[in-house]
Amino acid sequence: MSGLPSEFWWLWTSTLINRLGGFVTTFMALYLTADRGLSASFAGLVAALYGAGGSVASVLGGVLADRVGRRPTLLVSQLATAAAMAVLGFVHEPALIAVLVCLLGVTANAARPCIQAIIADLVPAEDRVRAFSLNYWAVNIGFGVASAAAGLIAENGYVLLFLCNSVSVLVCAIVIFFKVPETRPEEAAVAADGTLDAAAAEAAGGRVSLGTVLRDTRFMVVVGLCFLVAMVLMQYTTSLPVSMGKEGFSSADYGVVISMNGLVVVLGQIPMNRAVRRAKPITVLIVASLLTGLGFGLTALAHAVPVYILTVCIWTLGEIMHNPTSMALAAALSPTTARGRYQGVYSLAWSGATFAGPLLGGFVIDSFGADALWAGCAAVGTIAAVGYWLLRNQLADVIVSEAPVEAEPEREQEVGSEA
Repeated sequence: MSGLPSEFWWLWTSTLINRLGGFVTTFMALYLTADRGLSASFAGLVAALYGAGGSVASVLGGVLADRVGRRPTLLVSQLATAAAMAVLGFVHEPALIAVLVCLLGVTANAARPCIQAIIADLVPAEDRVRAFSLNYWAVNIGFGVASAAAGLIAENGYVLLFLCNSVSVLVCAIVIFFKVPETRPEEAAVAADGTLDAAAAEAAGGRVSLGTVLRDTRFMVVVGLCFLVAMVLMQYTTSLPVSMGKEGFSSADYGVVISMNGLVVVLGQIPMNRAVRRAKPITVLIVASLLTGLGFGLTALAHAVPVYILTVCIWTLGEIMHNPTSMALAAALSPTTARGRYQGVYSLAWSGATFAGPLLGGFVIDSFGADALWAGCAAVGTIAAVGYWLLRNQLADVIVSEAPVEAEPEREQEVGSEA
Protein backbone atom coordinates (compact mmCIF):
# COMPACT_ATOMS: atom_id res chain seq x y z
CA MET A 1 0.00 0.00 0.00
CA SER A 2 3.07 2.25 0.05
CA GLY A 3 4.38 4.58 -2.61
CA LEU A 4 1.07 5.98 -3.88
CA PRO A 5 0.39 9.76 -3.88
CA SER A 6 -1.41 11.24 -0.88
CA GLU A 7 -4.06 12.65 -3.23
CA PHE A 8 -4.91 9.10 -4.25
CA TRP A 9 -5.51 8.16 -0.62
CA TRP A 10 -7.86 11.10 -0.14
CA LEU A 11 -9.76 9.95 -3.22
CA TRP A 12 -9.75 6.42 -1.79
CA THR A 13 -11.10 7.77 1.52
CA SER A 14 -13.88 9.66 -0.26
CA THR A 15 -14.83 6.47 -2.13
CA LEU A 16 -14.94 4.51 1.11
CA ILE A 17 -17.11 7.15 2.81
CA ASN A 18 -19.45 7.19 -0.16
CA ARG A 19 -19.83 3.41 -0.22
CA LEU A 20 -20.17 3.10 3.55
CA GLY A 21 -23.37 5.10 3.18
CA GLY A 22 -24.50 3.37 0.01
CA PHE A 23 -27.74 2.02 1.42
CA VAL A 24 -30.39 3.01 -1.09
CA THR A 25 -29.54 1.19 -4.32
CA THR A 26 -29.02 -2.10 -2.46
CA PHE A 27 -32.43 -1.93 -0.78
CA MET A 28 -34.38 -0.07 -3.46
CA ALA A 29 -36.39 -3.09 -4.63
CA LEU A 30 -37.29 -4.02 -1.05
CA TYR A 31 -38.23 -0.41 -0.29
CA LEU A 32 -40.54 -0.18 -3.32
CA THR A 33 -42.30 -3.50 -2.73
CA ALA A 34 -42.36 -3.87 1.06
CA ASP A 35 -42.62 -0.24 2.19
CA ARG A 36 -44.43 1.44 -0.70
CA GLY A 37 -46.51 -1.58 -1.69
CA LEU A 38 -45.59 -1.34 -5.36
CA SER A 39 -45.36 -4.33 -7.67
CA ALA A 40 -42.28 -6.42 -8.39
CA SER A 41 -42.55 -5.49 -12.05
CA PHE A 42 -42.43 -1.80 -11.15
CA ALA A 43 -39.34 -2.46 -9.01
CA GLY A 44 -37.76 -4.16 -12.02
CA LEU A 45 -38.63 -1.19 -14.21
CA VAL A 46 -37.05 1.19 -11.71
CA ALA A 47 -33.87 -0.92 -11.62
CA ALA A 48 -33.74 -0.81 -15.43
CA LEU A 49 -34.20 2.97 -15.41
CA TYR A 50 -31.33 3.31 -12.95
CA GLY A 51 -29.15 1.23 -15.28
CA ALA A 52 -30.23 3.27 -18.29
CA GLY A 53 -29.35 6.48 -16.47
CA GLY A 54 -25.98 4.98 -15.61
CA SER A 55 -25.32 4.17 -19.27
CA VAL A 56 -25.96 7.81 -20.25
CA ALA A 57 -23.85 9.04 -17.35
CA SER A 58 -20.85 6.91 -18.30
CA VAL A 59 -20.36 8.79 -21.56
CA LEU A 60 -21.58 12.18 -20.31
CA GLY A 61 -19.37 12.08 -17.22
CA GLY A 62 -16.33 11.13 -19.30
CA VAL A 63 -16.84 13.96 -21.80
CA LEU A 64 -17.36 16.53 -19.02
CA ALA A 65 -14.29 15.25 -17.16
CA ASP A 66 -12.18 16.13 -20.21
CA ARG A 67 -13.93 19.39 -21.14
CA VAL A 68 -14.81 20.92 -17.77
CA GLY A 69 -12.43 19.04 -15.49
CA ARG A 70 -12.42 15.94 -13.33
CA ARG A 71 -12.91 17.76 -10.03
CA PRO A 72 -15.88 20.03 -10.91
CA THR A 73 -17.66 17.19 -12.71
CA LEU A 74 -17.14 14.91 -9.73
CA LEU A 75 -18.30 17.55 -7.24
CA VAL A 76 -21.46 18.41 -9.20
CA SER A 77 -22.17 14.69 -9.56
CA GLN A 78 -21.88 14.12 -5.82
CA LEU A 79 -23.91 17.17 -4.81
CA ALA A 80 -26.68 16.28 -7.27
CA THR A 81 -26.67 12.70 -6.00
CA ALA A 82 -26.98 13.86 -2.38
CA ALA A 83 -29.93 16.10 -3.31
CA ALA A 84 -31.67 13.37 -5.34
CA MET A 85 -31.23 10.87 -2.49
CA ALA A 86 -32.75 13.23 0.06
CA VAL A 87 -35.74 14.15 -2.13
CA LEU A 88 -36.38 10.52 -3.10
CA GLY A 89 -37.01 9.59 0.51
CA PHE A 90 -40.05 11.88 0.68
CA VAL A 91 -41.61 11.11 -2.71
CA HIS A 92 -44.68 8.84 -2.90
CA GLU A 93 -45.88 9.15 -6.50
CA PRO A 94 -44.65 6.08 -8.49
CA ALA A 95 -44.04 8.05 -11.70
CA LEU A 96 -41.98 10.65 -9.85
CA ILE A 97 -40.04 7.90 -8.07
CA ALA A 98 -39.17 6.38 -11.45
CA VAL A 99 -37.99 9.73 -12.82
CA LEU A 100 -35.89 10.48 -9.74
CA VAL A 101 -34.28 7.03 -9.77
CA CYS A 102 -33.35 7.47 -13.44
CA LEU A 103 -31.87 10.88 -12.55
CA LEU A 104 -30.05 9.25 -9.65
CA GLY A 105 -28.57 6.74 -12.08
CA VAL A 106 -27.18 9.64 -14.10
CA THR A 107 -25.77 11.66 -11.19
CA ALA A 108 -24.32 8.74 -9.24
CA ASN A 109 -22.67 7.03 -12.20
CA ALA A 110 -21.23 10.21 -13.73
CA ALA A 111 -18.62 10.04 -10.97
CA ARG A 112 -17.15 6.72 -12.16
CA PRO A 113 -15.20 7.92 -15.23
CA CYS A 114 -14.01 10.98 -13.25
CA ILE A 115 -12.60 8.84 -10.45
CA GLN A 116 -10.93 6.45 -12.88
CA ALA A 117 -9.44 9.36 -14.86
CA ILE A 118 -8.09 10.97 -11.67
CA ILE A 119 -6.43 7.69 -10.65
CA ALA A 120 -4.88 7.40 -14.12
CA ASP A 121 -3.67 11.02 -13.89
CA LEU A 122 -2.20 10.69 -10.40
CA VAL A 123 -0.65 7.22 -10.46
CA PRO A 124 2.27 6.10 -12.67
CA ALA A 125 1.46 3.38 -15.19
CA GLU A 126 3.41 0.70 -13.33
CA ASP A 127 1.32 1.23 -10.16
CA ARG A 128 -2.15 1.58 -11.69
CA VAL A 129 -3.30 -2.01 -11.25
CA ARG A 130 -2.44 -1.70 -7.57
CA ALA A 131 -4.25 1.64 -7.31
CA PHE A 132 -7.38 0.40 -9.08
CA SER A 133 -7.30 -2.74 -6.90
CA LEU A 134 -7.20 -0.65 -3.72
CA ASN A 135 -10.04 1.57 -4.93
CA TYR A 136 -12.09 -1.51 -5.84
CA TRP A 137 -11.30 -2.87 -2.38
CA ALA A 138 -12.70 0.30 -0.78
CA VAL A 139 -15.88 -0.01 -2.85
CA ASN A 140 -16.47 -3.55 -1.62
CA ILE A 141 -15.63 -2.84 2.02
CA GLY A 142 -18.16 -0.01 1.94
CA PHE A 143 -20.73 -2.18 0.17
CA GLY A 144 -20.40 -4.94 2.76
CA VAL A 145 -20.73 -2.62 5.75
CA ALA A 146 -23.57 -0.65 4.15
CA SER A 147 -25.53 -3.80 3.32
CA ALA A 148 -25.32 -4.93 6.95
CA ALA A 149 -26.09 -1.51 8.42
CA ALA A 150 -28.95 -0.72 6.04
CA GLY A 151 -31.18 -3.40 7.52
CA LEU A 152 -30.77 -1.95 11.01
CA ILE A 153 -31.35 1.63 9.84
CA ALA A 154 -34.43 0.64 7.82
CA GLU A 155 -36.09 -0.62 11.00
CA ASN A 156 -36.42 3.04 11.99
CA GLY A 157 -37.94 3.97 8.63
CA TYR A 158 -36.70 4.09 5.06
CA VAL A 159 -36.61 7.91 5.10
CA LEU A 160 -33.67 7.71 7.49
CA LEU A 161 -31.98 5.33 5.04
CA PHE A 162 -32.23 7.90 2.23
CA LEU A 163 -31.05 10.75 4.45
CA CYS A 164 -28.03 8.81 5.75
CA ASN A 165 -27.06 7.93 2.18
CA SER A 166 -27.41 11.58 1.19
CA VAL A 167 -25.17 12.69 4.07
CA SER A 168 -22.47 10.15 3.19
CA VAL A 169 -22.35 11.41 -0.42
CA LEU A 170 -22.21 14.99 0.84
CA VAL A 171 -19.27 14.17 3.13
CA CYS A 172 -17.59 12.49 0.17
CA ALA A 173 -17.98 15.73 -1.83
CA ILE A 174 -16.49 17.76 1.05
CA VAL A 175 -13.40 15.53 1.17
CA ILE A 176 -12.96 15.88 -2.60
CA PHE A 177 -13.40 19.66 -2.45
CA PHE A 178 -10.69 20.15 0.16
CA LYS A 179 -8.25 17.32 -0.60
CA VAL A 180 -8.48 16.13 -4.22
CA PRO A 181 -6.91 18.49 -6.80
CA GLU A 182 -7.82 18.98 -10.43
CA THR A 183 -5.67 16.59 -12.47
CA ARG A 184 -6.76 17.43 -16.03
CA PRO A 185 -3.65 17.97 -18.22
CA GLU A 186 -4.43 21.64 -18.91
CA GLU A 187 -4.49 22.31 -15.18
CA ALA A 188 -1.20 20.47 -14.71
CA ALA A 189 0.39 22.82 -17.25
CA VAL A 190 0.04 25.77 -14.85
CA ALA A 191 3.19 26.37 -12.83
CA ALA A 192 3.22 27.01 -9.08
CA ASP A 193 3.60 30.78 -9.60
CA GLY A 194 0.47 30.87 -11.76
CA THR A 195 2.25 31.15 -15.11
CA LEU A 196 1.36 28.82 -17.97
CA ASP A 197 3.90 26.33 -19.24
CA ALA A 198 3.38 26.95 -22.97
CA ALA A 199 5.00 23.73 -24.12
CA ALA A 200 3.00 21.63 -21.69
CA ALA A 201 -0.21 23.44 -22.56
CA GLU A 202 0.38 22.91 -26.27
CA ALA A 203 1.06 19.20 -25.69
CA ALA A 204 -2.09 18.92 -23.60
CA GLY A 205 -4.22 20.89 -26.00
CA GLY A 206 -4.94 18.19 -28.52
CA ARG A 207 -8.62 17.30 -28.35
CA VAL A 208 -9.97 13.82 -28.91
CA SER A 209 -13.64 13.56 -29.79
CA LEU A 210 -15.98 10.79 -28.70
CA GLY A 211 -15.95 9.56 -32.28
CA THR A 212 -12.18 9.16 -32.06
CA VAL A 213 -12.63 6.90 -29.06
CA LEU A 214 -15.21 4.77 -30.86
CA ARG A 215 -12.88 4.41 -33.86
CA ASP A 216 -10.00 3.22 -31.67
CA THR A 217 -10.31 -0.44 -32.66
CA ARG A 218 -7.92 -1.87 -30.10
CA PHE A 219 -9.57 -0.01 -27.24
CA MET A 220 -13.11 -0.86 -28.37
CA VAL A 221 -12.21 -4.57 -28.58
CA VAL A 222 -11.07 -4.37 -24.96
CA VAL A 223 -14.36 -2.64 -24.05
CA GLY A 224 -16.30 -5.38 -25.85
CA LEU A 225 -14.43 -8.13 -24.01
CA CYS A 226 -15.03 -6.35 -20.69
CA PHE A 227 -18.73 -6.19 -21.59
CA LEU A 228 -18.81 -9.98 -22.10
CA VAL A 229 -17.20 -10.63 -18.71
CA ALA A 230 -19.47 -8.06 -17.05
CA MET A 231 -22.56 -9.71 -18.60
CA VAL A 232 -21.54 -12.97 -16.94
CA LEU A 233 -20.83 -11.31 -13.58
CA MET A 234 -24.18 -9.51 -13.56
CA GLN A 235 -26.02 -12.85 -13.38
CA TYR A 236 -25.57 -12.78 -9.62
CA THR A 237 -28.11 -9.96 -9.30
CA THR A 238 -31.24 -11.74 -10.57
CA SER A 239 -30.46 -15.01 -12.36
CA LEU A 240 -28.66 -16.61 -9.41
CA PRO A 241 -31.41 -15.92 -6.82
CA VAL A 242 -34.11 -16.92 -9.32
CA SER A 243 -32.30 -20.16 -10.08
CA MET A 244 -31.80 -20.92 -6.39
CA GLY A 245 -35.47 -20.17 -5.74
CA LYS A 246 -36.51 -22.65 -8.41
CA GLU A 247 -34.30 -25.22 -6.65
CA GLY A 248 -36.21 -24.63 -3.40
CA PHE A 249 -33.64 -22.49 -1.58
CA SER A 250 -34.74 -19.56 0.58
CA SER A 251 -33.74 -15.91 0.39
CA ALA A 252 -31.66 -16.51 3.53
CA ASP A 253 -29.74 -19.23 1.66
CA TYR A 254 -29.07 -16.81 -1.18
CA GLY A 255 -27.93 -14.18 1.34
CA VAL A 256 -25.37 -16.59 2.79
CA VAL A 257 -24.16 -17.61 -0.66
CA ILE A 258 -23.79 -14.12 -2.11
CA SER A 259 -22.16 -12.78 1.07
CA MET A 260 -19.15 -14.91 0.12
CA ASN A 261 -18.60 -12.59 -2.84
CA GLY A 262 -18.01 -9.58 -0.60
CA LEU A 263 -15.99 -11.62 1.88
CA VAL A 264 -13.63 -12.98 -0.78
CA VAL A 265 -13.19 -9.51 -2.33
CA VAL A 266 -12.38 -7.88 1.02
CA LEU A 267 -10.01 -10.63 2.17
CA GLY A 268 -8.55 -11.58 -1.19
CA GLN A 269 -8.15 -8.35 -3.19
CA ILE A 270 -4.77 -7.27 -1.79
CA PRO A 271 -3.20 -10.78 -1.64
CA MET A 272 -4.38 -11.45 -5.19
CA ASN A 273 -2.95 -8.14 -6.37
CA ARG A 274 0.42 -9.09 -4.89
CA ALA A 275 0.25 -12.54 -6.43
CA VAL A 276 -0.39 -11.36 -10.00
CA ARG A 277 1.46 -8.04 -10.09
CA ARG A 278 4.47 -9.59 -11.86
CA ALA A 279 2.34 -11.50 -14.37
CA LYS A 280 1.58 -10.14 -17.82
CA PRO A 281 -1.73 -8.25 -17.69
CA ILE A 282 -3.08 -10.11 -20.70
CA THR A 283 -2.39 -13.41 -18.91
CA VAL A 284 -4.27 -12.15 -15.85
CA LEU A 285 -7.26 -11.18 -18.01
CA ILE A 286 -7.31 -14.55 -19.78
CA VAL A 287 -7.24 -16.50 -16.52
CA ALA A 288 -9.79 -14.15 -14.93
CA SER A 289 -12.23 -14.61 -17.83
CA LEU A 290 -11.91 -18.39 -17.61
CA LEU A 291 -12.46 -18.36 -13.84
CA THR A 292 -15.52 -16.12 -14.20
CA GLY A 293 -17.08 -18.37 -16.84
CA LEU A 294 -16.13 -21.55 -14.96
CA GLY A 295 -17.55 -20.30 -11.66
CA PHE A 296 -20.94 -19.49 -13.13
CA GLY A 297 -20.88 -22.58 -15.36
CA LEU A 298 -20.44 -24.85 -12.34
CA THR A 299 -23.65 -23.39 -10.88
CA ALA A 300 -25.49 -25.92 -13.07
CA LEU A 301 -24.04 -28.66 -10.85
CA ALA A 302 -24.84 -26.92 -7.55
CA HIS A 303 -27.66 -28.47 -5.54
CA ALA A 304 -26.49 -27.56 -2.03
CA VAL A 305 -25.49 -24.31 -0.33
CA PRO A 306 -21.79 -25.29 0.13
CA VAL A 307 -21.50 -26.01 -3.60
CA TYR A 308 -23.08 -22.66 -4.43
CA ILE A 309 -20.57 -21.02 -2.10
CA LEU A 310 -17.72 -22.76 -3.93
CA THR A 311 -18.96 -21.47 -7.30
CA VAL A 312 -19.22 -17.92 -5.92
CA CYS A 313 -15.66 -18.12 -4.61
CA ILE A 314 -14.40 -19.23 -8.04
CA TRP A 315 -16.05 -16.46 -10.05
CA THR A 316 -15.18 -13.87 -7.40
CA LEU A 317 -11.49 -14.72 -7.87
CA GLY A 318 -12.03 -14.01 -11.56
CA GLU A 319 -13.75 -10.74 -10.68
CA ILE A 320 -10.95 -9.41 -8.46
CA MET A 321 -8.35 -10.36 -11.07
CA HIS A 322 -10.22 -8.95 -14.05
CA ASN A 323 -11.72 -5.67 -12.90
CA PRO A 324 -8.66 -3.71 -11.66
CA THR A 325 -6.49 -5.04 -14.48
CA SER A 326 -9.03 -4.10 -17.15
CA MET A 327 -9.41 -0.61 -15.60
CA ALA A 328 -5.64 -0.14 -15.71
CA LEU A 329 -5.55 -1.41 -19.29
CA ALA A 330 -8.23 1.10 -20.32
CA ALA A 331 -6.21 3.87 -18.66
CA ALA A 332 -3.02 2.76 -20.41
CA LEU A 333 -4.76 2.84 -23.81
CA SER A 334 -6.16 6.33 -23.20
CA PRO A 335 -4.43 9.47 -24.54
CA THR A 336 -3.53 11.81 -21.69
CA THR A 337 -5.95 14.51 -22.81
CA ALA A 338 -8.87 12.12 -23.35
CA ARG A 339 -8.81 9.88 -20.30
CA GLY A 340 -12.26 11.02 -19.25
CA ARG A 341 -13.83 10.06 -22.58
CA TYR A 342 -12.00 6.75 -22.71
CA GLN A 343 -12.93 5.87 -19.13
CA GLY A 344 -16.51 6.91 -19.86
CA VAL A 345 -16.77 4.52 -22.79
CA TYR A 346 -15.08 1.82 -20.72
CA SER A 347 -17.60 2.39 -17.90
CA LEU A 348 -20.37 2.06 -20.47
CA ALA A 349 -19.45 -1.63 -20.79
CA TRP A 350 -20.25 -2.16 -17.11
CA SER A 351 -23.36 0.02 -16.89
CA GLY A 352 -24.64 -1.55 -20.12
CA ALA A 353 -24.06 -5.02 -18.68
CA THR A 354 -25.87 -3.98 -15.51
CA PHE A 355 -28.88 -3.11 -17.65
CA ALA A 356 -28.74 -5.93 -20.24
CA GLY A 357 -27.28 -8.82 -18.21
CA PRO A 358 -30.22 -9.45 -15.88
CA LEU A 359 -32.75 -9.02 -18.72
CA LEU A 360 -30.95 -11.54 -20.94
CA GLY A 361 -30.44 -13.94 -18.04
CA GLY A 362 -34.12 -13.91 -17.18
CA PHE A 363 -35.07 -14.50 -20.81
CA VAL A 364 -32.74 -17.50 -21.12
CA ILE A 365 -34.02 -19.05 -17.88
CA ASP A 366 -37.65 -18.65 -18.95
CA SER A 367 -37.03 -19.92 -22.47
CA PHE A 368 -34.39 -22.62 -22.07
CA GLY A 369 -33.89 -23.23 -18.35
CA ALA A 370 -31.23 -22.29 -15.80
CA ASP A 371 -28.75 -24.97 -16.91
CA ALA A 372 -28.68 -23.42 -20.39
CA LEU A 373 -27.86 -20.03 -18.85
CA TRP A 374 -24.97 -21.40 -16.79
CA ALA A 375 -23.59 -23.27 -19.79
CA GLY A 376 -23.86 -20.03 -21.75
CA CYS A 377 -21.93 -18.18 -19.03
CA ALA A 378 -19.12 -20.73 -19.29
CA ALA A 379 -19.09 -20.28 -23.07
CA VAL A 380 -19.07 -16.47 -22.88
CA GLY A 381 -16.22 -16.51 -20.34
CA THR A 382 -14.24 -18.78 -22.66
CA ILE A 383 -14.96 -16.51 -25.66
CA ALA A 384 -13.70 -13.51 -23.69
CA ALA A 385 -10.52 -15.41 -22.75
CA VAL A 386 -9.92 -16.33 -26.39
CA GLY A 387 -10.49 -12.69 -27.37
CA TYR A 388 -7.87 -11.49 -24.89
CA TRP A 389 -5.47 -14.17 -26.17
CA LEU A 390 -5.93 -13.02 -29.76
CA LEU A 391 -5.28 -9.44 -28.62
CA ARG A 392 -2.05 -10.30 -26.80
CA ASN A 393 0.36 -9.13 -29.54
CA GLN A 394 -1.41 -5.80 -29.99
CA LEU A 395 -1.17 -5.13 -26.25
CA ALA A 396 2.43 -6.27 -25.84
CA ASP A 397 3.73 -2.68 -25.65
CA VAL A 398 1.13 -1.46 -23.12
CA ILE A 399 2.36 -1.02 -19.54
CA VAL A 400 -0.43 -1.51 -17.01
CA SER A 401 1.30 -3.13 -14.04
CA GLU A 402 4.56 -3.27 -12.15
CA ALA A 403 7.46 -4.41 -14.32
CA PRO A 404 9.38 -7.56 -13.33
CA VAL A 405 12.33 -6.97 -11.04
CA GLU A 406 14.78 -8.31 -13.62
CA ALA A 407 13.67 -5.68 -16.15
CA GLU A 408 14.86 -2.74 -14.06
CA PRO A 409 18.15 -3.57 -12.33
CA GLU A 410 19.31 0.08 -12.45
CA ARG A 411 16.13 1.25 -10.70
CA GLU A 412 16.47 -1.42 -8.04
CA GLN A 413 20.05 -0.32 -7.31
CA GLU A 414 19.08 3.33 -7.23
CA VAL A 415 16.32 2.64 -4.72
CA GLY A 416 18.68 0.56 -2.63
CA SER A 417 21.25 3.38 -2.63
CA GLU A 418 18.64 5.86 -1.46
CA ALA A 419 17.60 3.50 1.31
